[in-house]
Amino acid sequence: MGRGPGGADRGVWARQRGLRVLAAALLLVTLATAAGGTSDGSWPSVLGSREAFSPEVSMAVERVWIEPTLSRTVNGRPARVRFDVYVAFLDMPEVTAAAARFRKLATFEVEALDDDRYRASDGDGARGLTQVIRREPRRRVILSWGEHTSPFLGTISGSALTVVDFEPRGDAVDQTLTAYVHIDDRVAAALARVLVPTFGFIADRKLAEGLRVTAKVAEWAVDPSGGFCEWLAHEPLPPGRRERMLAALPSCARAADPSRFVPIQTE
Repeated sequence: MGRGPGGADRGVWARQRGLRVLAAALLLVTLATAAGGTSDGSWPSVLGSREAFSPEVSMAVERVWIEPTLSRTVNGRPARVRFDVYVAFLDMPEVTAAAARFRKLATFEVEALDDDRYRASDGDGARGLTQVIRREPRRRVILSWGEHTSPFLGTISGSALTVVDFEPRGDAVDQTLTAYVHIDDRVAAALARVLVPTFGFIADRKLAEGLRVTAKVAEWAVDPSGGFCEWLAHEPLPPGRRERMLAALPSCARAADPSRFVPIQTE
C-alpha cells in the first residue's frame, strides 16, 4: 500500500483513507448499523438463550456484541406491499438480488446455501457469508462474516450482527435495521470510530441501501404492468424456492406456465 503525500495534504489523505475504511466496513453489512462503545450485557437479548446456538455461532456473536467497532440504526422507507409479500423477498435474498440486478437497482449476487445460509458479493470487492440465526414473525437476526478488497486498503475483514424489524402499517411495511459491526484490523477500526460521528450519513445511506432495494423489488412484483411475473417465469430457481415466491404472489401463480420453468440442476 502506498504512502500518503507529505505536508499539509497528509490530513486530507488520512481522512480519505478513513472514509474508504468506513465504506468498506459497511459494505460487509450490506451483503443479506451511534458509534463505538460497548453493548449492554454480554449477550443480545433478542437472541434468547445462548445455549440455543452452536459454540461457533455463540463466539462470533459475542465478539461483535461485546466490542463492536460501530453500531447504527436506520429506518428504511416503507415498502408499499402486503406483509407476506415483503417477508417473501426478505427471506429469499437470492431472488431479491437477481431481480434487483435485472432492474439495475443493485449489483449484489446472492447464492442460497440452504434456508438460513447465503454466500454474497457486491460486485465491487466485498464478499462474505450470512446466516439467519433467529426468525420471529416480525424480526430477523442475521450474523455475517466478510471481507472487502481494494487497491487502496488491501483486504479488510470483519463481522456483523444485524437485526431487521418489520411492522405492517396499513398497506405498507415499515423497516428498521440495527447493525453491530466488528472490524478485525485495529487501525482500520480506529479510523472508522473517529469518522462515524462526522460522516455518519455515509453509514446510514449504505445500510439503508439493502432496505431500499428490498422495498423496490417487492413493489415491482405487485405492479400489474411491471413484468415481474414474466421475469420470474424465466428465472432459474429451485422448485421449492419458486413455490414459496408464487405462494406470496397469486397473480404470478395464475399466470405461470410450468413448462417454462427451468429448475437448477444439483450435483
